Amino acid sequence: MASEKKRPSRRSLIVTAVAAAVLAGGGVTAWQLVGGEEESRPLSTEEASRLALSRLKVYQASPLRVTLKAQEGNGMVVEVQGVVDYRSKHAAGSYTVSGKNATIDQGLVVWDTGGLGLAKAPADASGPAWEQAEHVPRAGWSSRSYGTDPLDAGLQLLIQLGADRPDNPLLLVQSGPRWLGRDRIDGRDYDRIAGPRSRDAADKDTGATSPITYWLDGDGGLRRVTMRMAGLGTPTTLEIGGQDAGAKLPEAPWATAG
Repeated sequence: MASEKKRPSRRSLIVTAVAAAVLAGGGVTAWQLVGGEEESRPLSTEEASRLALSRLKVYQASPLRVTLKAQEGNGMVVEVQGVVDYRSKHAAGSYTVSGKNATIDQGLVVWDTGGLGLAKAPADASGPAWEQAEHVPRAGWSSRSYGTDPLDAGLQLLIQLGADRPDNPLLLVQSGPRWLGRDRIDGRDYDRIAGPRSRDAADKDTGATSPITYWLDGDGGLRRVTMRMAGLGTPTTLEIGGQDAGAKLPEAPWATAG
């Protein structure tokens, strides 16, 4: 967002510390390590090349449908259904906060590289969330910079997944990504890969893998990302869907947030 405003009282409340570092020359975000892992192996040259290509493929395929699901503690779950345009670095969607037995809150969310905004959907809401967001007046948005809770961390990671050029596979290999296995999702095979680590962690060679895991197909297409966070047993999950060619991300609130 272009400016930071007062934190909205309606946001979910658990806060968990997260640290992020961007690899020099690469651009893939490596988050704070969270301890030991299952058996794994270094990436092959071909696997590193696919991982390096994945952000460009996400960028080229956008606007993309995405789903985020984050555990916020105390039985609360936040789910976001949205669309991300990696060319404009803008995203919009709807969110739902659920407790153990009921829906606690729901509304619209927009986010970009600088932060996010939350709003109630218009009373006569219809159509996709990105279209509804266009009709919310400036005063209806509560905008802020990213915090460290699972929702914020997940949205921030989502907006960073696409890039207009591939990463450097040699730098990726040096930062310690690991092949963890292979899974089948919706009838298709995906390699499960622990992402790059921060430079300090890679230099220390602690043996711990990144808490961010990517699911890549044979062409470098990204299907799923999970992020473990200290103190939470269930990782935040990001699902990358198909292209939504008809989506047009709203000019507001970004154009009016100054």
